[in-house]
Amino acid sequence: MLEREFERLYYKFRENYCKNLFSSVKEGSLSATDSYCLEVIFLLKRPSVNEFAEYVNISLPNASYRINNLINKGYVRKIKSEYDRREYHLEVTDKFLERYGANASFNNKLMSRIRENFSEEEITSLEDMIKRIVDELMD
Repeated sequence: MLEREFERLYYKFRENYCKNLFSSVKEGSLSATDSYCLEVIFLLKRPSVNEFAEYVNISLPNASYRINNLINKGYVRKIKSEYDRREYHLEVTDKFLERYGANASFNNKLMSRIRENFSEEEITSLEDMIKRIVDELMD
């Protein structure tokens, strides 16, 4: 059944994400909340402080506190907006990207297995389906 298989796929990705998330928490440098905030900043691709606060549904002072904490730990930097010098955009640092590489490693292994076990036609079909699914998820 499609629903069950899709759920299994989703849970495998989540399982890998949680494994990586909590390995960073074990290191002591990041809390689980810090890790989620970093993930949001990364996925939003240089959000403003306001955009970040709105997205995670927290107050601006709370967002500023969390951001400053991540800046002090070396995971985030603020970049002045080119258009409005009063506004800052958030950008993850190389320190985050190195930690995030564990997810990339999982994805690379998966892609290698797909290329080994699927025909070119199946891979092309899978790519097309994934593109369509992602388009369906867009707001």
